[in-house]
Amino acid sequence: MYSDAKNNRKTVRDILKLIDKRPIVSLTAYTAPMANWMDEHVDFILVGDSLGMVLYGMKSTIGVTLDMMIAHTKGVMRGSSKAMVILDMPFGSYEESPEQAFRNASRAMIETGCSAVKMEGGKDIAPTIEYLTQRNIPVMAHIGLRPQAVNVMGGYKTQGRDKDEWEEHLEDAAAVKQAGAFAVVLEGMAKDLADKITHFLKEGNKSIATIGIGASCGCDGQVLVSEDMLGFFPKNAKFVKRYAEIGVTMDEAFREYSTEVKSRNFPAASHIYGMKE
Repeated sequence: MYSDAKNNRKTVRDILKLIDKRPIVSLTAYTAPMANWMDEHVDFILVGDSLGMVLYGMKSTIGVTLDMMIAHTKGVMRGSSKAMVILDMPFGSYEESPEQAFRNASRAMIETGCSAVKMEGGKDIAPTIEYLTQRNIPVMAHIGLRPQAVNVMGGYKTQGRDKDEWEEHLEDAAAVKQAGAFAVVLEGMAKDLADKITHFLKEGNKSIATIGIGASCGCDGQVLVSEDMLGFFPKNAKFVKRYAEIGVTMDEAFREYSTEVKSRNFPAASHIYGMKE
């Protein structure tokens, strides 16, 4: 059912070639079936640490471990063959030192076969990004609203709505570009700031891609949590468009199943194995 073929997968170079040609398309996936369904339609799949909240019911991403990320990324790799796969480095797996980050990122790439890793932070982790990229590990950065830092950021607050905040975010963007990141996620960010950063990162000889989530349609690409856009949950953040109502469909299916089991209408004769004649 699934393929682990890697020859046809998009690469970092393929993603960067899309800048100023068309928007880059991305979604999260944590399992082989979900990855299999979206593989034809996205440029890269992000195995986000959001799986802690989406799959495990955690209140934040803080409790996600590297072992969890590796296990789910393996599934996503088995379920896809065309999209580039990026593993989200979880809290505590890279902040201690560049050496710690390299050990964990290299282990993740070796064990899963993913093409790149993502890390939250700007100026603070620029030395780590540089250390990894110099050692052949592609890095996607993540600035703006950073879920792993929610405890010090004072909650899930939109960033950059006050122009006094812009300088810090622009410095973060410049730092991750200089350090060698090939792309940067802009999360929960005022549109005008996201547009400015996207334009700013195209200046000079090298461009890096901006991937928006709750940012701007002017970003070089977009990413959403798949379960959010599919309507798995009753409520979503403002920036999420619900493209389906899978939660409602599942509720109806479970209700019908329960009713048929209780009434002995399932299994029917067509679902039962008879004796050999």
